[in-house]
Amino acid sequence: MTDSVFIHTQDQLKQLARDVLSFAKQAGGTDAAVEISEGSGLSVSVRRGKIETIEQNKDKGMGVTVYFGQKRGNASTSDFSTAALRATVDAAYNIARFTAEDDCAGLADADLLEMNPRDLRLCYPWPITTEEAVILAQRAEHAAFEVDPRITNSEGASVHAQQSHFVAANTRGFIGGYPFSRHTLSVAPIAGKGAKMQRDDWYTSVRNAKDMAAPEKVGRYAAERALARLNARKLDTRTCPVLFEAPLAAGLLGSFVQAVSGGSLYRKSSFLLDSLGKDVFQPHIQILEDPHQVGGVGSAPFDEEGVRTQRRLVVENGVVKGYFLSSYSARKLGMQTTGNAGGSHNLSITSSTTKKGDDFAGMIRKMGRGLLVTELMGQGTNYVTGDYSRGASGFWVENGVIQYPVEEITIAGNMKDMFRQIVAVGNDVLTRGNKQSGSILIENMVVAGS
Repeated sequence: MTDSVFIHTQDQLKQLARDVLSFAKQAGGTDAAVEISEGSGLSVSVRRGKIETIEQNKDKGMGVTVYFGQKRGNASTSDFSTAALRATVDAAYNIARFTAEDDCAGLADADLLEMNPRDLRLCYPWPITTEEAVILAQRAEHAAFEVDPRITNSEGASVHAQQSHFVAANTRGFIGGYPFSRHTLSVAPIAGKGAKMQRDDWYTSVRNAKDMAAPEKVGRYAAERALARLNARKLDTRTCPVLFEAPLAAGLLGSFVQAVSGGSLYRKSSFLLDSLGKDVFQPHIQILEDPHQVGGVGSAPFDEEGVRTQRRLVVENGVVKGYFLSSYSARKLGMQTTGNAGGSHNLSITSSTTKKGDDFAGMIRKMGRGLLVTELMGQGTNYVTGDYSRGASGFWVENGVIQYPVEEITIAGNMKDMFRQIVAVGNDVLTRGNKQSGSILIENMVVAGS
């Protein structure tokens, strides 16, 4: 169904992959892995109703890793001619010959490879024209301006449509690939004037454009968020509960993934070293990885090495049950790959204490008094020590009700303590990238202000 969208079919990419592996063997490589991809897309942006940018892309590429014993070399090309593919393989082989040996280098074990990948229906091409994309972006931005006269400006609205496909293969018998798509609509309005201006944004990102939120809904919500930030105040320094809005809560989940990923662990640069089997969270917390959701943003039948992915509880009743490992990092740790070369897949955090009424408003009521954080600035996380310090803005809450917006504050703590102090997870679930979370309430953090 989707082959007609691309210049090459899946079968043609598979044949190219087989050719590359054959060239690698002919060159003298003991093993090889290849990935060949092709994609096309459209991006448009408007600002104050006028077109800012129009970009169309058609790209393709081949990347190959050739092994010479336990030495490896990488090379890539965007030319699919036989001569170019052979020359690229030769370049990778020559790099491998003069590279130092690495006793952990090598392809994934054959018995872990996914030889019969399932179809997770991840591609929904969007045959949108440039004119139609511009109109969608204009509708979103116009809806934002219509909300209130205090919406005085805009950083613009944009529409992105992308569809791609790939094939990966290696000399241990694995070959597989699939098409996928990702389509996005976003808008960023500005409220107020002069030194009191505030901006915010919102977006919808889906595999199937039919699931995309209406542009008017996206624009109105973005405007309401910007308006709510007007007349923000500063806070004096205090210690209080902090509620992370769902989009930011997904970021906390990302911090956990980084801390228990193979690269951080074998380099001993993680505050969660040796955490397997230990209670990092309270017993009510579960973190699930589910790579096989049909149409899921983070779904994949196999990882970047061809290793089959698996549904698993990474955290069960607060206890870490698994890391995120590639074959290389697993060997470094004396363990087995978890099928996470390239990252996590459809990760979600839930709490067994979450109730029906724990929507966003319910979580604010549950906090009672404290800080609701809706924006974070800077990259103030030290993954070696766990120390956490980020610029923030949001809203001060009293008696379960938002009182006023706040800005120019810093929230600080240690990630170990923050994870242990997650007292509630809301059912206001939002997907951001390949992570899914409701708002997260942390019992206490330092809020530094004036």
